[in-house]
Amino acid sequence: MNKYTAAEDRYEKMIYRRCGKSGIKLPLLSLGLWHNFGNTTSFENSRQLLRTAFDNGITHFDLANNYGPPYGSAETNFGKIFKEDFQAYRDELLISTKAGWDMWPGPYGNFGSRKYLIASLDQSLKRMGLDYVDIFYHHRPDPSTPLEETMGALDQIVRQGKALYVGVSQYSAGQTAKAAEILRNLGTPFIIHQPRYNMFDRWVEDGLLDTLEKEGLGSIVFSPLEQGILTSKYLDGIPADSRAAIEGGYLDKNKITPRLLEQVEQLNEIAQNCDQSLAQMAIAWLLKDDRVTSVLIGASKTSQLKDNIAVLQNLKFTKEELIRIEDVLIEVV
Repeated sequence: MNKYTAAEDRYEKMIYRRCGKSGIKLPLLSLGLWHNFGNTTSFENSRQLLRTAFDNGITHFDLANNYGPPYGSAETNFGKIFKEDFQAYRDELLISTKAGWDMWPGPYGNFGSRKYLIASLDQSLKRMGLDYVDIFYHHRPDPSTPLEETMGALDQIVRQGKALYVGVSQYSAGQTAKAAEILRNLGTPFIIHQPRYNMFDRWVEDGLLDTLEKEGLGSIVFSPLEQGILTSKYLDGIPADSRAAIEGGYLDKNKITPRLLEQVEQLNEIAQNCDQSLAQMAIAWLLKDDRVTSVLIGASKTSQLKDNIAVLQNLKFTKEELIRIEDVLIEVV
């Protein structure tokens, strides 16, 4: 593999949006390393995905402690690629990681205790070969640990210089507001929420987006394509290499019902009339709301990544197009 030099025109290819009321701007598209960066995938393909992303102005790479498989391998592989390709560009990159799901055996490797969060980030930094991350998230709410302890751990992490900013993921509107109050009182730079959000999963519209706006927080949404359902991938059946075809995978093939496919077909027709792929339309639909700072995209091929990036050429909807989309989505249970 040749020595990497980033494309000189990379910043001309991307649009950036301010993250809440912070000083940080995020690219409208960020690259998530949940899939396709573990030890079961091609290392060189992972490297090409990262290079292609940065060459197109995607400055934000998002990880978590247990991304892989196996757990930790996405961070380890990212660290190898970072050392060889991106070390010279560290100050142009925004790198995030998370802890909150199961990571190691025993009572201290899960959820939201101070011990777990601080130990996990220490491990993540070693795997990635970094002195600090730009954003560290609590990955999910912990019903048993006091929120003051979890937020106190995030505050300590910033004060130790291990993260510049902190965030949360999948917190409800009420939990987010309380976390914001605690962190504001501590003087901690809490800037972002990472919720699941797409055309078929719209829970954030029931109060969370309003809370983020009120608290001055940005958002970066994951699963924008509903694990591939919001693409044309499943319109002619379940491909052998798709997530739905993998037993015990992240997408239950029983979820892909005839009624769902009918709705996807209708959305695909709207996208074609908008001169977009369905994936592009699904991403643009999320970005129509300024409270969505960035959309986390995942890709297994550079061609998929480039197709997603092409959404930046067509982000506008007419009122009629939005009504047609809503007429299809309103029937989604």
